[in-house]
Amino acid sequence: MASTAVGLPEFREAPAFRNGKECRKSTSSVIHVAMTLDATYLRGSIAGVFSVLQHATCPENLVFHFLAAHSCAAELRTTIFSTFPYLSFHLYHFDPNLVRNKISSSIRRALDQPLNYARIYLADLLPSSVLRIVYLDSDLILVDDIAKLWSIDLNSHVLGAPEYCHANFTTYFTGNFWSNPLFSSIFTNRNPCYFNTGVMVIDLGKWRRGRYTEKLENWMRIQKRYRIYELGSLPPFLLVFAGNVEGVEHGWNQHGLGGDNLQGLCRDLHPGPVSLLHWSGKGKPWLRLDSKKPCPLDSLWAPYDLLRHAPLFSDS
Repeated sequence: MASTAVGLPEFREAPAFRNGKECRKSTSSVIHVAMTLDATYLRGSIAGVFSVLQHATCPENLVFHFLAAHSCAAELRTTIFSTFPYLSFHLYHFDPNLVRNKISSSIRRALDQPLNYARIYLADLLPSSVLRIVYLDSDLILVDDIAKLWSIDLNSHVLGAPEYCHANFTTYFTGNFWSNPLFSSIFTNRNPCYFNTGVMVIDLGKWRRGRYTEKLENWMRIQKRYRIYELGSLPPFLLVFAGNVEGVEHGWNQHGLGGDNLQGLCRDLHPGPVSLLHWSGKGKPWLRLDSKKPCPLDSLWAPYDLLRHAPLFSDS
């Protein structure tokens, strides 16, 4: 595998994707997409961006907003520019110190990385002129036009995502939470359902006015003191939003393809349409493919992998 001087992998240049004749080019037609960037998940992020562009009817209307730690932001910017020369994007420095003292250890180390919490600060990091965002994790691919997801009606809600009301909601919190009425009463009259925070449509205007970043941070502080959950950045979102989410079709987050958080075993798709495949869980498709032990669905991710592999033979 080829790599840069600072250790980032190298990628092939993606083709240029152009708008169709039916596409309008105006401020109102722009689709804003946010993702995080880091060395560990860069290969997944690149594949995700590639998939979004390939399936977009109006790819030139897309603007990507990348969040990255300062330590390797310059190298990540260079990688994005060289891989997607025609991409409209901005890169923002996420300061890990914003959350370092608020993070509690969880059941999987990857969930404890500060950048995993960057989605909480989108409304603060992005310009105030950006009023809506589609947030995407770095371990997914789209096989549908992101404009369909972007254009959903959030109605009165701040956030839209596929909901899973059959999931046992009580398992996402500890006995310390459910035994304390000051905490558990937060769900009174809310009919909360699980949703995965790897795919969200967010009204940033409503988020800013409602000061939702502060609400999420408050639950993180409570967690540090009382240990009310075990699962990284997801539970604070459930505490603040569950029961007040605009439901999105399940096909927009066929999640869990990475298996559970401990073993990462192979899984099948959920029944129904597929617009987005999400390898949430421990198993990531690029790692399983490299190890020659892929799951069947990992072959659907492989065509979007732009990694530049080292040549098999050398001239030297």
